[in-house]
Amino acid sequence: KSEVECLIKLFDTLVTTSSDRFGAVGFDRNMFRDTLHRTFGMTDDMVMDRVFRTFDRDNDSCISVEEWVEGLSVFLRGTLEERIKYCFEVYDLNGDGYISREEMFQMLKNSLLKQPSEEDPDEGIKDLVDIALKKMDYDHDGKLSFADFEKAVKDDNLLLEAFGPCLPDIK
Repeated sequence: KSEVECLIKLFDTLVTTSSDRFGAVGFDRNMFRDTLHRTFGMTDDMVMDRVFRTFDRDNDSCISVEEWVEGLSVFLRGTLEERIKYCFEVYDLNGDGYISREEMFQMLKNSLLKQPSEEDPDEGIKDLVDIALKKMDYDHDGKLSFADFEKAVKDDNLLLEAFGPCLPDIK
């Protein structure tokens, strides 16, 4: 109860300091991304955008106080099950229930640092996508269903954020 009250207080403080049109209702995308960046050190635009979409349950482009508290409860304190579902949603860019080869490629391309010496950095990313599919695609259909992702993560927890950091670190 006290943690929820603190989250609501923080929400109210952040919302009042913002002077935009959502001020009365909640966070818009920019405020939310700014908060993710300042509080959790997130820097990947694509990931922050996806995190915003998973928090914004009613798709009104605004994070309400309920969405804030529910989202942060999974983000900060979620069970493995909840975090698997959350990460899958972040990585499923088009919301079709699968993480396709193209979605993996996009997420990895965004989250990996480019080495200046590499002739074609995309080749290395394609190799990583192949490795990920070999390890995680249990039904061998060339894409990850939620069941594939869940099984892979349960077999090896380190795969939870396989396609980019979308959860806060221990700090």
